[in-house]
Amino acid sequence: MPVVSNKTQKPVSVPLPGGKTLRLGPGKTGQISAKAAENPQLKKLVDTGEIEVDRKNPRPTAGPGGGKRGGASMLGHSSGGAIRRSGDR
Repeated sequence: MPVVSNKTQKPVSVPLPGGKTLRLGPGKTGQISAKAAENPQLKKLVDTGEIEVDRKNPRPTAGPGGGKRGGASMLGHSSGGAIRRSGDR
């Protein structure tokens, strides 16, 4: 997937097909579809230098199971959210 980078010091709204908009903060990046990269309004922002589109996808995407963080399991530990009844003491 192509990556869009905001090259300005201000927030940018990137028009996408279907009436959608990608909002990028200063120096931030976001992924778009290949179809969206062909949008004439998006190309206009590229021509003005406000954004840059990199079609090589330098950002890694999470594969199967790659999106999990932490990894430590909490087996045997309660979350502390159990309901206690006053008569069980």
